[in-house]
Amino acid sequence: MPTSEGLEELPKTQRERLAYIEVKAFFCGDLTRHDIERRFGVKPAASARDLAAYRRLAPSNLVYDASLRKYLPTPDFAPIFEQSAERALMWFRSGIGDGLSVSGRRVIPCESAGELVSPDVRTLGALTRAITAGELVEVSYLSLSSGPSAKTLAPLALADTGLRWHLRAFDQEKKRFADFVLTRIIKATPLSRPVPDEQRLEHDAQWTRIVALDIVPHPGVKHPKAVEADYGMTDGALRLQLRAPMVGYALKRWGVDCSEDHSLDPSAHHLWLANPQTLYGVESAALAPGYKVPELVAKAR
Repeated sequence: MPTSEGLEELPKTQRERLAYIEVKAFFCGDLTRHDIERRFGVKPAASARDLAAYRRLAPSNLVYDASLRKYLPTPDFAPIFEQSAERALMWFRSGIGDGLSVSGRRVIPCESAGELVSPDVRTLGALTRAITAGELVEVSYLSLSSGPSAKTLAPLALADTGLRWHLRAFDQEKKRFADFVLTRIIKATPLSRPVPDEQRLEHDAQWTRIVALDIVPHPGVKHPKAVEADYGMTDGALRLQLRAPMVGYALKRWGVDCSEDHSLDPSAHHLWLANPQTLYGVESAALAPGYKVPELVAKAR
């Protein structure tokens, strides 16, 4: 059985390396000695000692695959460091680190628009391992419109809307890229089948589209300089670039009036999108306050 006994007796720097071993193996699905050496700049002898120390503390957590030359998490993996979905998502958003501090490079695609909610950590681990491995998963999903269902997904990336976390994935049944709320994924089972090339992230037209937003104080605000100060505007504007699937969530969260004639109440909407035409063809724009889908597009749908 894994145990945290003896951890506090180890030097802090070694505890950080052991925490990284656990995080990398659990959330990415594999680990090599080179991962440790590259992450911390240590020699092979040191990485070997760290792996030996971790395996003494948690003998059932990792198994070595000689054909892959990698350590893999076992089905009975039980963390010895305190893990949480919140911390894991913070690592993915800012760059996965050592488990005790936030640093390092990103290991899976992950975009953020703000704060987060808390999905199940084991479900999250199954999904992030599948993203890293490029493999399909079967999930039990709870939909507001159709209730519970089983879905086969190609999980591609995580996205933080500011209110909750989504999984960007290709839906095998509906044959389209879509967002799935992480907390509504009750169970995720790896299928050990590769994601087809045409279903990978680079073929997701919405994800790869970068939308330029020019956000200014709402023309109805009496003292626009106060709004400029609130948001640290330069020359009276915020000029942002977001991936298309994030745009609608961000504009809704920030309360940006996206109507062409800035007709929404300025007391509730301190900001206005000065270039609403940039939302043309952005699927998530349906969430943007005051935005009306152009008539030709509406008829086409």
